[in-house]
Amino acid sequence: MKIALIGASGNAGSRILAELSGRGHQITAIARDMSKIPPAPGVTASAVDIADVAKLAEALRGHDAAISAVHFTASDPDKLIEAVEAAGVHRYLVVGGAGSLEVAPGKLLVDTPEFPAQYRAEAQGGVAFLDKLRGNSRLEWTFLSPSALFSPGERTGRYRLGTDQLLTHENGSSISFEDYAIALVDEVERPRHIRQRFTVGY
Repeated sequence: MKIALIGASGNAGSRILAELSGRGHQITAIARDMSKIPPAPGVTASAVDIADVAKLAEALRGHDAAISAVHFTASDPDKLIEAVEAAGVHRYLVVGGAGSLEVAPGKLLVDTPEFPAQYRAEAQGGVAFLDKLRGNSRLEWTFLSPSALFSPGERTGRYRLGTDQLLTHENGSSISFEDYAIALVDEVERPRHIRQRFTVGY
């Protein structure tokens, strides 16, 4: 497939880029600094200001799918969605956050007293982004939330999937960037969550 990856040099983005490349896809890797995109099979680096809707739409045009792997506090969801739509790319996947997941019926993780204050703005941005997508019937969107602890680790290929509830295990709630990337690329290749949010964890 031909896939545009926005935020390809970040923690999640770089692992998604490696996973896509390893599976033989053609990727336009969009980042502010092209020098942070390592050479890899099928990868074309592109420096685009994601706040410029027209330029981003131009970069996205002609792709089978677009993936957003950018921080919510460093991007405008309205502009990202507008650019994807203007480009005519119907399949849109978003690297979500854990804050919008439920820990009890109707209670989000971001609204719990234990949620770290330094991550609250980012998490609330994710909640807002998901709300915008849920109101969008034009795109075939998917929002994939990681578990609470989202960090570098092993590429094990072992994980569980859920829907809107935070996944937990005996040691808490976690997923590596590497295994998250597998789950996301699996969804790109075999869509099972069109116009849905789902989550991945151990």
